[in-house]
Amino acid sequence: MTGLGSADVSTAPAPTTSAPAAAPANTRGRVITASMVGTTIEFFDFYAYATAASLVFPALFFPTQTPANQLLSSFAIFGVAFVARPLGSLIFGHFGDRVGRKTTLVASLLVMGIATFLIGVLPTASTPGFTVLAPAILVLLRFCQGIGLGGEWSGAALLATENAPPGKRALYGTFPQLGAPIGFILSNLLFVVLSVQLTDAQFMSWGWRLPFLLSSILVIVGLWVRLKLMESPAFQKVIDEQRVAAVPIARVFRTAWKPLILATIAMVATYVLFYLMTAFLMVVGTTAADEETARAAAEAAGKPFDAAGFAPGLGFERPQFLTMLIIGVVFFGIFTLVSGPLADRMGRRKLLLGVTVGIGIFGLLIEPMVQAGTAGAMATLIIGFTLMGLTFGPMAAYLPEMFASDVRYTGSAVSYNMASVIGAAPAPYAMIALWQLLDGPLWLVGGYLTLAAVITIVALLIGKETREVDFLA
Repeated sequence: MTGLGSADVSTAPAPTTSAPAAAPANTRGRVITASMVGTTIEFFDFYAYATAASLVFPALFFPTQTPANQLLSSFAIFGVAFVARPLGSLIFGHFGDRVGRKTTLVASLLVMGIATFLIGVLPTASTPGFTVLAPAILVLLRFCQGIGLGGEWSGAALLATENAPPGKRALYGTFPQLGAPIGFILSNLLFVVLSVQLTDAQFMSWGWRLPFLLSSILVIVGLWVRLKLMESPAFQKVIDEQRVAAVPIARVFRTAWKPLILATIAMVATYVLFYLMTAFLMVVGTTAADEETARAAAEAAGKPFDAAGFAPGLGFERPQFLTMLIIGVVFFGIFTLVSGPLADRMGRRKLLLGVTVGIGIFGLLIEPMVQAGTAGAMATLIIGFTLMGLTFGPMAAYLPEMFASDVRYTGSAVSYNMASVIGAAPAPYAMIALWQLLDGPLWLVGGYLTLAAVITIVALLIGKETREVDFLA
């Protein structure tokens, strides 16, 4: 039997209860640890940049611009990584489907880790001779971060799901997904500690660099775990049967173009929701709630204040809102794990359809909820991150199941990362622009999320259930 990504997508899939050709070479503990630790490191690095892009990069790398333009410039560079991710998926997907999952996972981790460390030692625009060069180098390093992450997720997802026992692929797939909330919590806890322990001047001068530099320790741990892995049974079968594709991306476009499109669109709402809950709400939450407070804060920091470019936010102190975000992300982690057994029992498509409808409704309710004081803002974070866990968790099984094993790395990587270009890359920039346009109200931003949910629902309705596909095919 063939998987959904094969040339004959109409063939009825074989049940997952069929006996595998050989026992998995990796132990359950090694699979779970290596898939989760690797993505934790990758997302720690990625979130360190996202947090810095909200809090410090606007002033450090674009000091001559207005506050509004500083934010927009910072998030434009933030989006560079999403443009790079499809290229990373092509590079690492090619080698993942030709050389194997293990070697490719190690390489993607190194690329991401080195780029992140170098951001931590990068001179800012105030350094003599780096006024233009510093932002340019930041763009390059951000691009390299995107290349690394473009190959990381799919490899980690395949490591977990291709070693999963029958009937538990979605459950095993939640472990690499769990790296996202864990990486977020570790990164932002570090930023909270630094914000509390350091003065604003110290944090702006050197404190922001520490998360980027400390990531090197996590990279060493991740490499040590991944170098102990054996190749997955599914890819070993591809080798044994001499089905390795000479050019995997060409085979994907030839045999699985429809799953590629549907898998891409199925991830759009997930991406838009996540970057609304993190990068965008970080800015809104920590922006002064009135012009007088914002002007006083700018004067105290010695920065220019442009009233014309000011959109009132929620007025939380940075450590307080980071703590609220961390509490919300705990729900992200919990419901990521909950989503696995649900998707194994209900089916991936049915669960994702229900959750995406919930995301669309949530978008319509963001404005009144987030404006209802501290309790309303906290409820917004909890509900949003709960939905995030329920939609993100099943994706590590759903996307790979849409492709046959000889092109699974490439197909799932390209679709996952093309979705980032559509859903994630423009989201922070567009949301900030919509927020600035209305000078405070968020109903347009909520509508942006609802539109993304509608687009995803269409793809899920067109697509097929993948729970029963033969993963060794």
